[in-house]
Amino acid sequence: MGAASEAEASAEAVPADFKISAVCGINKGKLMKYVIALDAGTTSVRAFLFDADTGKLVHGVQQEVAQSFPKPGWVEQDANEIYYKAVYALNECVRFAGDEPVAGIGIANQRETVVLWDVRTGEPIAPAVVWQCRRTSDYCAGLSDDTKSLIRNRTGLIPDAYFSASKIRWLLKNVPEANRLLKEGNLRAGTIDCYLVNKLTKGKTFATDYTNACRTMLFDIRKLCWDGEIAQRLEVPLEILPEARPSDALMGEAVIGGKHIPISGVLGDQQAALFGQGCLKEGEGKITYGTGLFLLFNTGEKCVASERGVLTTIGYSLSGKTVYALEGSAFNAGSSVQWLRDGLGLIETSAESERLAESVSDCGGVCFVPALTGLGAPYWNSDARGLLSGITRSTTRAHIVRAVLESIAYSARDLTDCMQADSGICLRQLKCDGGASANNFLMGFQSDVLGVSIDRPVERESTALGAALMCAVSRELVSLDEVRALRKTERLFTPSDDRAYFDKLFADYRRAVQRSLL
Repeated sequence: MGAASEAEASAEAVPADFKISAVCGINKGKLMKYVIALDAGTTSVRAFLFDADTGKLVHGVQQEVAQSFPKPGWVEQDANEIYYKAVYALNECVRFAGDEPVAGIGIANQRETVVLWDVRTGEPIAPAVVWQCRRTSDYCAGLSDDTKSLIRNRTGLIPDAYFSASKIRWLLKNVPEANRLLKEGNLRAGTIDCYLVNKLTKGKTFATDYTNACRTMLFDIRKLCWDGEIAQRLEVPLEILPEARPSDALMGEAVIGGKHIPISGVLGDQQAALFGQGCLKEGEGKITYGTGLFLLFNTGEKCVASERGVLTTIGYSLSGKTVYALEGSAFNAGSSVQWLRDGLGLIETSAESERLAESVSDCGGVCFVPALTGLGAPYWNSDARGLLSGITRSTTRAHIVRAVLESIAYSARDLTDCMQADSGICLRQLKCDGGASANNFLMGFQSDVLGVSIDRPVERESTALGAALMCAVSRELVSLDEVRALRKTERLFTPSDDRAYFDKLFADYRRAVQRSLL
């Protein structure tokens, strides 16, 4: 890639070899409070223009982002591709806004993915190491018990290759240019939000927010600062890490389409979804179905330590108050459906999975364990492998597809069981979002397996909405009470009364998981 593109670059500045996706929108009307949400996810970069008064999505642009898999278990991306496509998407939203003012840009991102770059040029010095990448699993497993305990107690995380710190260390050890830049004082390391903010502000701001910092395995979630002792043990120099700020902090100013727009309201994607779903009170929870499955449970200002393999994390930080949450993450959800489509060719589109699953009364004894890249919470086993069991001569592709969808619901049950036991709070309902939340079969089965209702919102872009609303609150366009009121229910899925049947199905799944761990 050539010299770094500036934030005011037009859409035409995007390199020709980056494929541009279609732009979508609705008829433009007179709006007085525009905000843009930039959602830099794992498989796409999207920008959305929202009306802060109503929470209505006015215009959206989506750009697919490629992933590469150079070795088994390795996952990488081109950070420049993410940036250029973000610039394009932002320009399109500003262009659609026309003469109307844009009050701010909120950013949500894929959290643990790491970029190292040269501060002088803004150029990455190696491919971004994606959160799914398992290249550092042996290193994390080999940490001393004392270090593991220190990390667990201060960061709320279970030491794992999932998080950023070991990825940064790997890059420092394996990219020759990193050591040269480090010695010169020209090396920077950060998550995708940090990289985008740095580029969009022309290098003026080197910062992240608490919700992204807390996913690095280097951040003290109670003191709200980088932990020097952990950083030293993991061989990550503090001087290459960004300033950590609250979620509603002003991150600087970008020039997009000739407009000077504040960047204000930065969140990790799952925390943004929690905020966008209006889960602002203790005991409220949301579940997001994306590449992985992510469940966050608001514990208020109490930092609840888990004893069952889920994580303690920062939900958001706003107006001087930090809200905590319990989080459970399954590595594979939507990616399992993608595997059915791209890896096995059993379906042509993800939407087809719903029809096939409903074409059979059950999965015919087939059970799938979605350990395609290991198992996340509550097992944290990078050596676990996907398992498809119970296949007979009568097994059809419909049974296999249904078993894969059912496994997503079982993964969520694993997490909710742990969270309720850790917190002592009974979860009565979950709010859902993400691509797979559109699958009516999965949502109904999810409700049955959990024994709670699943609330699907009208606006399913909860991550983007959360970033937009955090920006709007930061810019004093809406109040915190209005954030809750803007969230509307589209459909409520209620559970079956036959708890014994679904408990048995879940017990069968748990036995299959134990086999995958052998």
